[in-house]
Amino acid sequence: MVETAVASNTAPPVPQRSPRDRAFDGLLWLGLGATLIWSFLPSGMGEIGDAFAGGDRMATFLADFTSPSFRYWETYLRLMLETVQMAVWGTVLSVVLAIPFGLLSSANLSPAWAVFPVRRLMDLLRSINELVFALIFVVAVGLGPLAGVLALGVHTAGVLAKLFSEAVESIDARPIEGIRTTGAAPLEEILYGVIPQVIPLWISYTLYRFESNVRAAAVL
Repeated sequence: MVETAVASNTAPPVPQRSPRDRAFDGLLWLGLGATLIWSFLPSGMGEIGDAFAGGDRMATFLADFTSPSFRYWETYLRLMLETVQMAVWGTVLSVVLAIPFGLLSSANLSPAWAVFPVRRLMDLLRSINELVFALIFVVAVGLGPLAGVLALGVHTAGVLAKLFSEAVESIDARPIEGIRTTGAAPLEEILYGVIPQVIPLWISYTLYRFESNVRAAAVL
């Protein structure tokens, strides 16, 4: 019994990393350091001291925010409401686009020949900034909130389609198989087997993007 108690109190051996793993970690840290050195001057980090030298000007600029002028408060209020309205419609349009594209981007629902091009298209949409899309749509519809709404809708559609497809790919396949055995059509499989499983995540992602779109609408 004494030997058993001594054995139970003995700490388990600490696993040792292999030389190959340690070498790989060293290469990662070396690559990170080389990347920081390589991008130091091109990124302007060599002039970071100017941020501290101009601190008094920054303080003067920030102090102006403590004494705002509400002389044109009606205009400010109208523009604030317009910003929220742009975000609402931009998000709605993005969801309308993201649902079909998200389903087409899901490897467990769509064929490979459709998944690859749709995913690349969504990569393109979310990699282009809203301001660039806004400049494109201004040419078509002119200056105004509509160009911003379209820009938000197209850009956010690329983001939501990616998130929607990842949610679809993580679902439980058994409900879909059960629905399929009843002879249901593919659309019915999606409506009754896929949507009920992913709708909480989809709503969460949509609300998150709405918050981001409010900020982006203010910039636009």
